[in-house]
Amino acid sequence: MKNVFNLVFVFFLVTLSTSCSTDSIDDSQEVAETIFIPQSKTIELEIMELINEYRSALDLNILGDHNIVKAQAYKHTDYMVTEDDVSHANFYSRKTYLMNNAGAQVVAENVAYGFTSAQSVVNAWINSEGHKENIEGDFTHFDVSAEQNAEGDWFFTNIFIKK
Repeated sequence: MKNVFNLVFVFFLVTLSTSCSTDSIDDSQEVAETIFIPQSKTIELEIMELINEYRSALDLNILGDHNIVKAQAYKHTDYMVTEDDVSHANFYSRKTYLMNNAGAQVVAENVAYGFTSAQSVVNAWINSEGHKENIEGDFTHFDVSAEQNAEGDWFFTNIFIKK
């Protein structure tokens, strides 16, 4: 009888250990984040063109656009619109993401609010020492996001990287 009890007990343990399985991801695998890359708006393309024209006039290299940078700029601009606050909040998260996923060695950003044209926001950045340093910086790529809130006010994020 004791052998039967032991046999049932072993059977029970085996059944429990094999029947309750879950599909899980191996901890050593990274889950790829799905990024959203919006189509560029006219104002964004104008900003990028104005910045590259400015850089070219100073004999600086022209910056290329970059989809992962665009996605991060969009994500931050959307955050600012939602919060109704212009800020560099979570910059180090964006920087780390771009270093890990876009091969960035250096990351900088300019943000702005309330300007109504590409020329006006670029002029404001050029007339601000810190923003101007980013525009004139040793970078290889950049991208811009511009989004309007419900009242029609523009929020801007311009991220620069050096690969």
